Amino acid sequence: MANQLRQQARLTVLGRKPRKCNVPVNEQGKYLKVSQYYGENVYNYHLSKSLSLEDKESLKQVIEGKRTIDRALATKVANSVLEWAISKGATHFCHWFQPLTGSTAEKHDAFLSFDNDRPLEQLSASQLMQGEPDASSFPNGGSRATFEARGYTTWDLTSPLFIQGSTNGKTLVIPTAFVSYHGDALDTKTPLLRSDLKINEVVTKFCQLIGMKDVNRVITTCGAEQEYFLIDKAFYFSRQDLVMTGRALFGSLTSRNQQLEDHYFGMIEDRVLAYMQEVEIELYKMGIPAKTRHNEVAPGQFELAPIFKDSNVAADSNQVVMTVLRNVALKHDFVCLLHEKPFAGVNGSGKHLNWSMSTDTNVNLLEPGNNPHENFRFLAVVATVVEAVYRHADIIRMGIASHGNDHRLGANEAPPSIMSVFLGTTLTSILDSMISGGKYVASNKTLLDLGARQLADLFKDNTDRNRTSPFAFTGNKFEFRACGSSASIGYPLSILNAAVIDVFEDTNKIIEEEMNKGKSADEALTTVILKWYGNAQRAVFNGDGYSQEWVKEAEKRGLGNLRTTPEAISVLKDSTKSSVLLKTGVFKESEIATRHNVMLERYIKCRQIEIKTLTGMVLKQVLPVAVDYKAQLAESIKKQKDAGVDASLELELLKDLANLSKTLYEQTVNMANNLEAYHKHDEETLAKKIAQELMPLSVKVADLCNKIEEIVPDENWPVPKYYDMLFIR
Repeated sequence: MANQLRQQARLTVLGRKPRKCNVPVNEQGKYLKVSQYYGENVYNYHLSKSLSLEDKESLKQVIEGKRTIDRALATKVANSVLEWAISKGATHFCHWFQPLTGSTAEKHDAFLSFDNDRPLEQLSASQLMQGEPDASSFPNGGSRATFEARGYTTWDLTSPLFIQGSTNGKTLVIPTAFVSYHGDALDTKTPLLRSDLKINEVVTKFCQLIGMKDVNRVITTCGAEQEYFLIDKAFYFSRQDLVMTGRALFGSLTSRNQQLEDHYFGMIEDRVLAYMQEVEIELYKMGIPAKTRHNEVAPGQFELAPIFKDSNVAADSNQVVMTVLRNVALKHDFVCLLHEKPFAGVNGSGKHLNWSMSTDTNVNLLEPGNNPHENFRFLAVVATVVEAVYRHADIIRMGIASHGNDHRLGANEAPPSIMSVFLGTTLTSILDSMISGGKYVASNKTLLDLGARQLADLFKDNTDRNRTSPFAFTGNKFEFRACGSSASIGYPLSILNAAVIDVFEDTNKIIEEEMNKGKSADEALTTVILKWYGNAQRAVFNGDGYSQEWVKEAEKRGLGNLRTTPEAISVLKDSTKSSVLLKTGVFKESEIATRHNVMLERYIKCRQIEIKTLTGMVLKQVLPVAVDYKAQLAESIKKQKDAGVDASLELELLKDLANLSKTLYEQTVNMANNLEAYHKHDEETLAKKIAQELMPLSVKVADLCNKIEEIVPDENWPVPKYYDMLFIR
């Protein structure tokens, strides 16, 4: 029966057609340009007819953090928002927040209210500004008892309100922070907002110290590239492991997968392209600037990249991106997999965070300019960031830790768990020459001779890109490449910001001291460059981060290598490493403890689900198929011997299958029993034992399943294979 379901799933998938969606058109039925409908589902107070110019200016000051919102202004904004939302067809509103689950949460309330017996639509200032979800059912790391249910959501004015549609209605979405009854952050947004405020304070001071007196505000900007897999939902729902854990817990690799490198940037199949186009339309309507789409390295893997926004809005937008990717996929009979490693043996998925800092005068502080060797401000900013990564490498590594990311980091496809910085040839040469006291001689841009006049002139960049580095300078930004594809980017961003804040505070002190001695701004910046780059130089690595040679070299340099999530999480209990989060005000002490406990608990629960799911599939699907085929082979051997025919081939297959089945059963039972026995340990010991003992054992179990899959006839195999999931669309 199971194998019949697999065959039926294949037939279903082969009959799929690309889905047509409602492309925006005007009244005459002509297609609209993206610019004509971009942001149509986003509230823009500038366009409100019910807010006065004075109201709009006051709201602008609130958004920029120059004042707080008063009740009168909040009431006016609430009325304006209500009018707009109803005009878009919304009947409900929700406070949308990001608890420590890593995803989003929302509770919908109707606009419906009553004036005596008269029904009307209403959104009060209180409803707009504050909500009260049940905080007891969200992860809190033991920071509160189950009966302590009160928590608050509070409107984040810096992130735009938007309309979320469904089949039968629309909802106004209000981005909010989520805090406990005592004001502790129970979300990823609150610490990120704190870090943005502090970045603004210390980096604005830096700018003004060096003569940029017109700078009054600095923000961090981010563009989060999103990798994902698409498989048909008929295959997805035929595999319990994909549904329960987000990844295939076993599966024999196909003979051709990604080794020919023909999927990367290849032609996008019609059905996938139709999906991507609908995703983009939905994102454009919500003001999310999806810019790039393409095939990724692994078969069935794709990527979406946006244009930069400020980090807080980018973090919210990325949560919307993940939701839209999943929801639209179902309309196209796909399932979007955001797990970091859904299929062993082929590339997993990451989320590259392109991070920079910009002033309110439109200066990107990581823009090198035409003469980077003479741009001391740029070089000082780079040196400060490099020192931040070097000084706080372990806490930054912790920020990207998850059970899913453990499968990627250092797996010859993603940056290793060693936090190093790639600067490229030119920038490294400039900084090295400053340290050595030599003179850097700039070279003109090289025109590449392609030997074909029909091609446009191509100028060579100052440096190559390095996809093996976890933190790479890529021209005018740093690309934090080690984040997991399913992760909320708010958490690693807040930790990266905290690390940068810490070193910038020291940078400002150095500049003040040097300038008080009568030094010029460039001389003070040179002191900063020499101090930080001279100290953090060992964290700079421009070579192959995938190589074992680098692992050995990094150890010689004294760089940390926290290979598993339990190792990384333990950093939060080391006050010498986590104190930067307190010192900068990005986290409170209680919040650090909460995150340690939540991350630890989540790791254990996710691994338990994986191991229990794997055990069930082995005992109920793989072994029964193996036993049935053993019986077929035994019957065949008997008949051939009775007929006097040589059955040595079948006998060898039977022996191999019998040995594999016996070993698989023993290893599976051993794995399940160990998991049960480990519960006597405390959570930290349990997590480490799972990582160090049970996960290697689960890999052995998976390998045995794969060997049995390669022996059992294809038509007998009970679940979709890699071939089905990665190649049939």
